[in-house]
Amino acid sequence: MTNEQILEGDWNEIKAKLRQKWKQLTDDDLPQLRVELDQIIGIVQRKTGEARGAIERYLEQASGSAASAVGTAAETAGEYAQHAAETVQDTATQAGDQVRAGYDAAERFVRERPKESLAVCFGAGVITGIVIALSLRPR
Repeated sequence: MTNEQILEGDWNEIKAKLRQKWKQLTDDDLPQLRVELDQIIGIVQRKTGEARGAIERYLEQASGSAASAVGTAAETAGEYAQHAAETVQDTATQAGDQVRAGYDAAERFVRERPKESLAVCFGAGVITGIVIALSLRPR
């Protein structure tokens, strides 16, 4: 038998399917707030003359397809999240590798040419000092 909690969670979709299958049902016929399976089956039986078993099978099918659609959407979202996490991890690894390579290259340059490296650092410091002094000077 159809689980009332599944029916309640997917009620709008199931209600539309019921009205599509049995055209003589109206919004007034179907309860709006609280879903009670026996009440729904009774209303459909009275309006359509359909057997209780056929109505129950249809409700199980309708609620199953709604639950399946929700499950599929959740699975797809999970796959996208997993792919995004893997992409972020790969990008972070590549960035770390590039920073390490740049550091190694700078270290190698300083070891091979210490005098030139010292001169470049001194010059950069002097230029930075001049820029800061000019920006702080009153006008």
